[in-house]
Amino acid sequence: MTYAVNPAVNRVEAPPIMEAQTWVRPGLRNRKLLNLCQAVPSWSCAEELDAEVARLAHEPGISLYTDIYGIPELRAAIADHFSADYQGKVVAENVCVTAGCNQAFAAALMAIAKAGDNVILPVPYFFNHTMWLGMLGVEARLISGLGQPDPAEAAKLIDDRTRAIVLCSPNNPTGAIYSPDTIKALFELARARGIALVIDETYKDFRDGDAPAHPVFAIEGWEDAFIHLYSFSKAFAMTGYRVGAITASAPVLAEIEKIMDCLAICTTHISQRAALFALRELAGWKRGKIAMMHGRLAALRQAFGREGLRYQLVSSGALFAYVRHPFAGENAKQVAMRLAGEHDLLCLPGSMFGPGQEQYLRIAFANAEASDMETLVDRLIESQGR
Repeated sequence: MTYAVNPAVNRVEAPPIMEAQTWVRPGLRNRKLLNLCQAVPSWSCAEELDAEVARLAHEPGISLYTDIYGIPELRAAIADHFSADYQGKVVAENVCVTAGCNQAFAAALMAIAKAGDNVILPVPYFFNHTMWLGMLGVEARLISGLGQPDPAEAAKLIDDRTRAIVLCSPNNPTGAIYSPDTIKALFELARARGIALVIDETYKDFRDGDAPAHPVFAIEGWEDAFIHLYSFSKAFAMTGYRVGAITASAPVLAEIEKIMDCLAICTTHISQRAALFALRELAGWKRGKIAMMHGRLAALRQAFGREGLRYQLVSSGALFAYVRHPFAGENAKQVAMRLAGEHDLLCLPGSMFGPGQEQYLRIAFANAEASDMETLVDRLIESQGR
């Protein structure tokens, strides 16, 4: 190759999930790989959704573009869903449909930040967020995120180049749910300082039990300083359909419209119609899957109480567990590679989620059954005997 590539892209690490897959050495042991590196639901889409998509495939016009913001019926349904879930006020004009939550994040951050600007986010963070910030030339200023992010800590890092505070709750990688008070305080800080609070709530449907939602959508004038991101990938098992949403003020969406027109023009028409069907018809089905995941979470927490286990469950919730490994002097990647290559357990090292995370591993257990949690702990204990 004789031409140059964009150095801002070149500096960004390769996709972590793809790298982790190379650590597996199949065929060495007569047992299945326990693949806990990616938050992919183990269940398929609802049969009713499959049937609806088959019907839609023959519908006239389904192969055509939609409005850049998405089909009006889906935008309205998303607005109604958020209004009910958050006990707030969201209207269709606040919603833009995207191809998944990663595109939502990419478009939202491109709309509000440029090279040389900075955003504040808790560490550990979702690696795709910092990958995109790096490509944009936007600095990530880090605050502590194990537990609840501290608004006072965030406030100290805000300057005239700060454009947003970025959260992910329930958090990827830790599973932690940021409290309504924390989120409200960070929103109020953002509004007072003239920046945005951007929150990725891909996993909001998996909040623990009766954990309350944040109150931001119920605050008068939330549009002044709030950008909300969502995905249909997890709760509805629609990962390959690529449907997400940005909810924000009309002026911000007007900028995002320009970006979307260049990225994909619109989210795939048939996927949008599938998402609309899911919102209208599959609430009961979704509740069943959420209850199943709560059961898996309970099984994981119970399994980590096993006597003799030296790995520590630091945080867990939604589809994730964040675990402290017991190997002093070894970095997280070494431990994760050994677990994959010698113990048939694939997870991600904490170092993929930010600095200061060498003692941690992320376990994404959506792809595991409740009965697999004891097997998970068996293999962790097995790895202690090296």
